[in-house]
Amino acid sequence: MRTLVIGDIHGGLRALHQILERAKVTPKDKLIFLGDYVDGWSQSPQVIDFLIEMKTTHDIICIRGNHDELLEEWLSESKDNLLWYNHGGEATVLAYETVSSETKQRHIKFLKSLENYYLDEQNRLFIHAGFTNMNGVNFEYFPKLFYWDRTLWETALALDKSMKPSHLLYPKRFIQYNEIYIGHTPVSRIGATIPVQMANVWNIDTGAAFKGPLTIIDADTKEFWQSEPLPSLYPNEKGRN
Repeated sequence: MRTLVIGDIHGGLRALHQILERAKVTPKDKLIFLGDYVDGWSQSPQVIDFLIEMKTTHDIICIRGNHDELLEEWLSESKDNLLWYNHGGEATVLAYETVSSETKQRHIKFLKSLENYYLDEQNRLFIHAGFTNMNGVNFEYFPKLFYWDRTLWETALALDKSMKPSHLLYPKRFIQYNEIYIGHTPVSRIGATIPVQMANVWNIDTGAAFKGPLTIIDADTKEFWQSEPLPSLYPNEKGRN
């Protein structure tokens, strides 16, 4: 059995189909989706439909992303958010114009069922964004940071590569877990298009919302598969560009 981790999809269902095919995913694999299923490309409702269906055939864990929370607020409370609208939400609002109220209710239920994080038996943490408490996720005072935080990744990027985990100044957050898998902050911001490891943090968001591909990675072997860059799959759309 493989443990496969999938980065931020942002409405790009075609890319999701591609990576599942390229990684030759079967129902024997465990799939961990790191969140941000929506906002960007035009197929946000279809991505959610696909994941709901996939839950019936595969062993999948769906983590909550910040965009998923924003969509849930809009769907269940009609909460308008201009910042969200300008950061991928517009495509989602337009896509939901043709979605029935029955389907919307099903999507709300799915969005409410998302997990804030997943910790496996190998002490590997899978989370959308990060956490701030030095003692780990169980001690986090502000659960919203599980899907909004950027300081975990920022700290991992800035860390002196020669510093050992046993060093007095080594960030305590990192030593709580063997590995930490995140999305949320595209690696394209540091000029990358493939998963990036810093300290024991693996960032799998390869910029699918923008000009990059979608990525699926085997957490054990670190082999990964990618879709075509999303603009080539949605040539008449802008995504979040």
